[in-house]
Amino acid sequence: MLLKALEYYPPAELPAVFPYSVPVFADLPKVEFEASITFLVGENGSGKSTFIETLACAADSITAGSEGIHTDPTLAAVRNFSKHFKLIWTKRTRKGFFLRAEDFFGYAKQVAQMRAEMESDMAQIDRDYSSAGRSKTAKGLALMPYARELHEIKQSYGEGGLDANSHGEGFFKFFQRRFTGEGLYLMDEPEAALSPMRQLAFLRLLKESVGRGAQFVIATHSPIIMAYPGAVIWGFDGGAMRPVDYAQTEHVLITRDFINHPDIYLNSVLGDL
Repeated sequence: MLLKALEYYPPAELPAVFPYSVPVFADLPKVEFEASITFLVGENGSGKSTFIETLACAADSITAGSEGIHTDPTLAAVRNFSKHFKLIWTKRTRKGFFLRAEDFFGYAKQVAQMRAEMESDMAQIDRDYSSAGRSKTAKGLALMPYARELHEIKQSYGEGGLDANSHGEGFFKFFQRRFTGEGLYLMDEPEAALSPMRQLAFLRLLKESVGRGAQFVIATHSPIIMAYPGAVIWGFDGGAMRPVDYAQTEHVLITRDFINHPDIYLNSVLGDL
């Protein structure tokens, strides 16, 4: 483990504002991270996304989106809230990243902008060196750093970059590139754009990364992803945070029951068909 535990020290009087008002934070226990992969599960609004955002602020994580952890306006409330969290490390690190599903678009935009700027700079170098009568060797040396970086982007995301992929393909290529080994990876619903087959492939990426020293804390609704062997699952339902067995999560129970008895669920929601 890189991150060993988290302790919450709330103010004497809890302000009646978000995120202090989220029920799970009324009596948050000491959270000990006992596995390389920890899943946070629960109904919408139960507090798991707020928990992982606060954890990212407390850990001073690198963000995968276009905004940094200290400047993202959507994290303003949890930045202040994170001051009440104490992180206990086995090995302090800022390697890894924090990602919410919606942040991917900002990252894709960053990559496209960086690529466009490098191509523009290369064109300007070519013009400047040619007009000055500089040798091909000199021009090649000046272009080399840009060429290397462009080659890496194309190798990672294809000739057209992330924007040339489907949403799901781009998402998966992002994980392939950014799971670089040892680090703390905090993610909120990484399955958002992934098909069931891609989710299975995502599990393989998790295994390979854990083998290189990575630690993951992931908020998810996916029964496929939360089935990772040996992972610890924390449930957020009922206004409390507590360990839960995979087979007893609401996601697994409802999904399994729906597959076995779809008519019962559809009739209850849609009426007689």
